[in-house]
Amino acid sequence: MRMSFRWFGPEDPVTLSRIRQIPGVESVVASLFHIPVGEAWPQADIAALKRQITDAGLKLEVIESLNIHEDIKAGSAARRDEYIENYQLTLRRLAAAGVETVCYNFMPVFDWTRTSLHHRLADDSSTMFFDGAALSRMSPDELFARVRSESGGVELPGWEAERLRELRVCFERYAGLGTEGLWQNLAYFLSAVIPVCEEVGINMAIHPDDPPWPIFALPRIITGAENLERFLGLYESPRNGLTLCAGSLGANQQHSIPGFIRHFGSRIHFGHVRNLKHEGNGVFYESAHLSSCGSLDLFAIMKAYHEIGYTGHIRPDHGRMIWGEQGRAGYGLYDRALGASYLLGLWEAINKMSR
Repeated sequence: MRMSFRWFGPEDPVTLSRIRQIPGVESVVASLFHIPVGEAWPQADIAALKRQITDAGLKLEVIESLNIHEDIKAGSAARRDEYIENYQLTLRRLAAAGVETVCYNFMPVFDWTRTSLHHRLADDSSTMFFDGAALSRMSPDELFARVRSESGGVELPGWEAERLRELRVCFERYAGLGTEGLWQNLAYFLSAVIPVCEEVGINMAIHPDDPPWPIFALPRIITGAENLERFLGLYESPRNGLTLCAGSLGANQQHSIPGFIRHFGSRIHFGHVRNLKHEGNGVFYESAHLSSCGSLDLFAIMKAYHEIGYTGHIRPDHGRMIWGEQGRAGYGLYDRALGASYLLGLWEAINKMSR
């Protein structure tokens, strides 16, 4: 297991220098957010990103948020193939730069969805919060406006300003598509990119839908064990794999994250390990990573990773904002650093117990 930490680039208030000081963290998970979705990433920009990270004493081996254009997901004939060709070119360039894994998702219009970014907890920390009943009373525009207003002016992946301007157009793209149509478009995409991955030696790791159920009647398909099996069967290749996100899949209380890890084993290319707290009636929030703080057993999750002999990357995921820190919701330094240390401590204990 290799511990990593998400970094949002030079504008991130969580600097590479500070990440480097977290014991056991050896790499960062990054992206090029200034490149419009659908365009090929320039080789020079990839090289500059890697150079900045390696100069700080860290590695760049995982890219997260190589986003897929809505025309690909919706199956729009006009420019779909052009965008896929750009994606293929980017994969080739990333592999040439030493990137091992690309994390992406196939969620229509909205990325991860929360009804509040700064829910205040009893200990005076704040966290991201989901209330299904509150969401049912909102329109897509209202949700988008709330997330944007609570972001504090920070650009959030999946909630970029241009999406709001084109929100109705985006919804129109998916009118009549349905779940099966989205599956077909995902299969079309995989049939084009996985052969490139096999050629250049890079893994594609799809992220589960967050939360794993439909939002505003838009189809969502990466939602549970049966659908993960179907996804892997769309293109049988070791390069076609999963980002096993404990928090996203754990939003459904019927899911066993340790069971998923043991079942999917070698097809897991990247792990997001975090905790969340269910309060009932469709309400949950992102808790501290410590098992007793939430509804997931992180010891059992890390033990399952150990049992399958996992050697890939793991990162602590969404954290609370604590100790007065201001910044990107879910991605402050302090709580994620505590999470990384906790996960590494569990891993050390499990490793020694198994000898």
